[in-house]
Amino acid sequence: MNYLSDIGEDALIQRLVRLVPLDPAPAAGPGDDCAVIDPGPDHPSLLLLKTDALVEHIHFLSAAAPRSVGWKACARVVSDFAAMGGHPQHFLVTLALPPQTPVAWVEDLYRGIGDCLRRFGGTLAGGETSSVPQHSAAVISIAATGSVLRHHLTLRSTAQPGHSLLVTGSLGGSRLTKHLTFTPRLKETDWLVSNFKPSAMMDLSDGLARDLPRLAAASGCGLVVERGALPVTAGCTVEQALGDGEDFEMLLAVEDERVAGLLAAWGEVFPDLALTRIGRLVEAGAGEALDGGWEHFSAGSA
Repeated sequence: MNYLSDIGEDALIQRLVRLVPLDPAPAAGPGDDCAVIDPGPDHPSLLLLKTDALVEHIHFLSAAAPRSVGWKACARVVSDFAAMGGHPQHFLVTLALPPQTPVAWVEDLYRGIGDCLRRFGGTLAGGETSSVPQHSAAVISIAATGSVLRHHLTLRSTAQPGHSLLVTGSLGGSRLTKHLTFTPRLKETDWLVSNFKPSAMMDLSDGLARDLPRLAAASGCGLVVERGALPVTAGCTVEQALGDGEDFEMLLAVEDERVAGLLAAWGEVFPDLALTRIGRLVEAGAGEALDGGWEHFSAGSA
């Protein structure tokens, strides 16, 4: 008998999607940052769908400030909309909480969600509450709709060999610092898709070593990382930059001949946020393999 710990998250998803009906012609199906639904050729925008969950002891500790937990729960979804070149719209919040949870904790959680919605757009449309057995982990699940202009839609699967790889900000150490307070790169991706649309893009939630191979595989490419170029957070190592996860920075692929112009323009528009070239995509079967990053259901994931 196979267990989840034997196969891991990516293999599990591949198995599960074969068991249910799928859209025969999706604009983007399972495996990208958001699902993409085409409402028809008369609509200038595409519909984005996203769901995400925070689990106590996995994504946050019991001692974490609930307002920060609420911010993170909402900001993770906003970050995925940003990775597609889109914007958030309507949110549904599901809470599964132990009965001994203080009411004040839940109210502060919602204040954090409200902080994020007011800053990045979107409104609460509804949700669900449920109890879990006493002393079980709390779960905060958020589903949301968003939209993206057709010509702004950016997928993981549309890069090509020879394209350069870039990341925003710095990598590593987020679990000890900013994972509860990070800023989704919505403003930055809005500028990108309007001025220097990437050939592929995704946000970094499970670590560069886990997420970059996903982008490369989706685009049918191999990869090469220039470790000396990685924008490592102060006090962290290259290994942490590759594997810590929870950075929520943007990883993008750009045609090599456009990189110099992009970096020059970026520096003028966003002088306080680094954009760094870290490597390139190569032909499938070439390049290198990366180890590390977060893997749900692995022996060390809980």
